[in-house]
Amino acid sequence: MARRILVTGGAGFIGSNFVHYLVANTDDSVTVLDKFTYAGNEASLAGLPEDRVTVVHGDICDAELVDRLIAESDVVVHYAAESHNDNSLHDPRPFLDTNIIGTYTLIEAARRHEKRFHHISTDEVYGDLELDDPERFTDQTPYNPSSPYSSTKAGSDLLVRAWVRSFGLQATISNCSNNYGPRQHVEKFIPRQITNILVGDRPKLYGEGLNVRDWIHADDHSSAVLRIVEAGRIGETYLIGADGERNNKDVLETILELMGQPRDAYEHVVDRPGHDLRYAIDASKLRDELGWAPAYQDFDRGLADTIAWYRENEPWWRPQKDATEAKYREQGQ
Repeated sequence: MARRILVTGGAGFIGSNFVHYLVANTDDSVTVLDKFTYAGNEASLAGLPEDRVTVVHGDICDAELVDRLIAESDVVVHYAAESHNDNSLHDPRPFLDTNIIGTYTLIEAARRHEKRFHHISTDEVYGDLELDDPERFTDQTPYNPSSPYSSTKAGSDLLVRAWVRSFGLQATISNCSNNYGPRQHVEKFIPRQITNILVGDRPKLYGEGLNVRDWIHADDHSSAVLRIVEAGRIGETYLIGADGERNNKDVLETILELMGQPRDAYEHVVDRPGHDLRYAIDASKLRDELGWAPAYQDFDRGLADTIAWYRENEPWWRPQKDATEAKYREQGQ
């Protein structure tokens, strides 16, 4: 039976990929609620059927608008967030407004209208692991956020958990590792390097590039979220990962190689303050309990597909590029 799904932040990177995934794999109708800050892009929703996808330009902190949209929906999938660590270090306030107040506004409306709610979060709420630590994050790992971004996401997770326990909110949470794929803003690590090469600039690597991230293709994130929405146990947290641990140096050198460049054709820039060392996800609960598995188990193939998307879609990313690089230059990065 077709559902009415409200996707907050559905014009952003992982949100728009989820909307595309829903259209391709379900009969659901989708309402996208997006504030269209710099990270939201109408072009990311281009070509989707108008009879199934409705786009609303609005703020998740707008209680009246949120109440109306949630009342008209069956399921809420909450992607909307300020999400760039570098930005949170320079101006934390928008992260508090969107990630804390926005989430509160949504869960209050979902509680009033007794709607199914799924909250999208990040593995960064757990802090980081040592490079030589064999452990991975699980849903039992204590929270230890290290930036304004990750601390506000941790706060939003805890709000959802409290509303489940105190008010019976029908909610689940997922914490995902680093996403890559189509439609990601060029401020982020992988698309920044790809687009630098495409415009003839040398890629940039923070410090020595030994920081490890657990990469997952956005399509795999989408399939996992849909599986949790359909079969996840209320009140549970599921970690989403694809066993994609790579350090930043290796990722950059692989991008260069896939794009026909020497593996050492990049520059080192000053490291980010408080740069987390390593993230690693144990997704066994999701795999064992809900039977989910990633489609992109070969990271290099997923990376090659991502490079091809940016090659073929310069009109999508080109308007972002100059302003993004100007901001990085001001920061010495």
